[in-house]
Amino acid sequence: MSKKALIFILVLIIIFTVACTRGEDREENSNENMDNGSIVGENGEDEEEVDEIQEIIDNMALEEKIGQLFIFGIDGTKIDEQIIELIQEYKVGGFIFFGDNIVGPDQTVSLLNDIKGKNSANPLPLFFAIDEEGGQVSRLSGIFPSLPSAGTIGSLNKGDVSYEFGKLLGQRLKTIGFNMDFAPVLDINANPKNPVIGNRAFGSTKEAVVDNGIKVMEGINSENIISVVKHFTGHGDTMVDSHIDLPVINKTLAELKELELAPFERAIEEEVDGIMIAHILFPALDNKFPASLSQNIIANLLREDLAYDGVIISDDMTMGAIVENYTVEEAAVRFFTAGGDIALICHGYENMINAYNRVKEEVYKGNLKIEDINKKLYRIISLKRKYNLSDSPVEDYDIEAVNRNTESFLNKIR
Repeated sequence: MSKKALIFILVLIIIFTVACTRGEDREENSNENMDNGSIVGENGEDEEEVDEIQEIIDNMALEEKIGQLFIFGIDGTKIDEQIIELIQEYKVGGFIFFGDNIVGPDQTVSLLNDIKGKNSANPLPLFFAIDEEGGQVSRLSGIFPSLPSAGTIGSLNKGDVSYEFGKLLGQRLKTIGFNMDFAPVLDINANPKNPVIGNRAFGSTKEAVVDNGIKVMEGINSENIISVVKHFTGHGDTMVDSHIDLPVINKTLAELKELELAPFERAIEEEVDGIMIAHILFPALDNKFPASLSQNIIANLLREDLAYDGVIISDDMTMGAIVENYTVEEAAVRFFTAGGDIALICHGYENMINAYNRVKEEVYKGNLKIEDINKKLYRIISLKRKYNLSDSPVEDYDIEAVNRNTESFLNKIR
């Protein structure tokens, strides 16, 4: 072979080797960009993937952010100026409804549609929440046939029955325009003298509550309804009704983990969307503040130890356990600083406005960090988007279809 030919071959080998190396480098860089969640733009620069929820938060005024931290109650059966003001001026995150707000299907659908219409100019849809547990706690008993209590469902102890029970609860809410159910109860009825739980619980053992309560939660979710389980860390072993005064449970953390916490731990494993915090004092965990106001219980136990990163909602801040010991606005601020996301204030227009204004004041003082509020908002907006909530009105609703399903269910368990 001539010397010229040999040189020519060597040059070709060098060119081929350099090209391959550059190709591998480009592939490695591409993989690195993918791993980092980046996209290489046409100009060759890295472009971060857009976080749509963070974009929404970044474009919200402080007043809008604070409003999303509340679910308020209403008076009456029709939309009024107070409701409109809560929507348009205070940008409230949602409303809770009670039996006094509900007369019949047409009135209820009309009320919810009117509220949705007033909120349509706001960037975020509303939570429409209700306590629909079955048994004695049923706000929709004037519209739909009565369902058995959780205690009855737990005594049957059949997974498919519990799931169908939850599905029926979800159908009730979905049909007339609600999107959030403060149910199921995951308390264990460990104290037969308990004045408030009783047959609202699925049973007196953690197995009964876990096996049936989680299935009910899943049934509610199957109808695209948000399930908020309650009452963390457990209201089943109390002698006092927290609607009236502050209950005290003298149990160690080890004892709570052995019984009361078990259903909530399982719900967290099953990716529960919302947990409601009870107004109960657990001196071994916090000898000053009830669970709903306790950083040790909300931030340390629930968030860190149990690794829960979903939405945390307070029980009603106008219950006796709170108002006999705090002002509503003090309690709301304490709940947020302890790590909670949504404060539930069911009664008293003045309570609602005072709480909103106090939170705003604490933000300006620096006592409530805007970074912490943004984290709460991220969880709240994520939940609203997960269930595709919207302010679209309910046009057609078939009450009879739900009633037929209910009758079929009742025949099955008789």
